[in-house]
Amino acid sequence: MNAVLRITGLALVALLAAPVSIPQALAADDVEAISSDLTLIFRAARKMISDNQDLINDPSKGDKGLSATAVVEQTKANYKTATGKDLDLSDDGSPAAKARIAMIEAVRATMDEAQPLINEQGKGFKGFLPAVFGGRVASNFSAAMAGTFAIKLTAPKAYVRNRANRPDEWENKVIETMFKQPGYEKGKAYAEAVPVKGKPAYRYILPEYYGASCLGCHGDPKGEIDITGGKKEGAKLDELGGAISLIIYQ
Repeated sequence: MNAVLRITGLALVALLAAPVSIPQALAADDVEAISSDLTLIFRAARKMISDNQDLINDPSKGDKGLSATAVVEQTKANYKTATGKDLDLSDDGSPAAKARIAMIEAVRATMDEAQPLINEQGKGFKGFLPAVFGGRVASNFSAAMAGTFAIKLTAPKAYVRNRANRPDEWENKVIETMFKQPGYEKGKAYAEAVPVKGKPAYRYILPEYYGASCLGCHGDPKGEIDITGGKKEGAKLDELGGAISLIIYQ
């Protein structure tokens, strides 16, 4: 698996001590697994939207075949490709199971809502970008799991276009002092027990890097207006471009 928890012994001790920033029914051993799973489900779903941008923006087609069911099934396939295992969506009543199911339901709700937009014939660019999709999924999931789990997209401050995605103090510190450093192992997640607005919480953040498909909007030449109307940042292939940030509240 490409998302590996990076945590110090002291942080692990903090997680096992009271007050631990974990829902009471979620065992400490499960925290790494559910954090990795949720961020990878999120990424797998967003990849589906990224892979289908040309289809979404094709004005000659009406129904794009990107129903909520189709996107969920491809999300499961993308997850299996990334992890080598099937996505377990069985509900045993645990917080981890409920969170996985809520993430998939957030994807489903987002796609149901987006059908009129993405299927509009005669319209080219829809503005339904991976970041837009990801933001809506994050909002739906975080609302459904309010007080227990929350997820968001964020990025280095210089690359944030939507102010709602600006990194908070903790996210910015990890991005700047860890993820952006030459010696940091690419693709490794970082986790830490740290309060959020005074409430005990376990935080997990997974770095993301620009792929070739991202550079049409974020690459060179810097300052050029892209298809969305924003200015290109001059980003380079495989450069740190963002992160998926997860919070598990006590």
